[in-house]
Amino acid sequence: MTPRPTPALDAEAIARCIKRIAHEIIEHREGHAGKLALIGIVRRGASLAERLAAELRAGKVRDISVGTIDISSYRDDGRGEPGDPRLISRDIPFSIDGARVILVDDVLYTGRTVRAALTALAELGRPESIELAVLVDRGQHELPIRADHVGKNIAAPPDQRVYVRLSEIDGVDVVVIGGGKP
Repeated sequence: MTPRPTPALDAEAIARCIKRIAHEIIEHREGHAGKLALIGIVRRGASLAERLAAELRAGKVRDISVGTIDISSYRDDGRGEPGDPRLISRDIPFSIDGARVILVDDVLYTGRTVRAALTALAELGRPESIELAVLVDRGQHELPIRADHVGKNIAAPPDQRVYVRLSEIDGVDVVVIGGGKP
């Protein structure tokens, strides 16, 4: 019998995490008058980027651009075919040159998704800086990558997955830890 997934964050906790990340971004923005670009990694990172943008705007940050990037063809773990133009998509209707880019994803685990996103962004321009914001950092990174803004650190056994479910995609806001897909 497969154990039931363990809830780690509910909707209220996720909302608090997003507010915390937004406040950190605002604090780090002091002294930087340049443009701010949030780029969410498809799928759930894109939804989180939109939520972060709303929080930042509520915090009086006005010059924010939001885009999305699909890094499938940049992956090195067999989840995408390198060079297959059907797999890569992006919706970044602005230049990232000179921008302070904040890459947004749901879970930071091995670091391979972030590495792929950095490679994809390098092809799009030269930002002033790139920061990483994640809802959950579960540690156990395989690459020397760390998040600048973290909603929650969650320790999960290596044989367990951390699933982020968001209302925009899944109809519910919850983070669960489990061995099988909830």
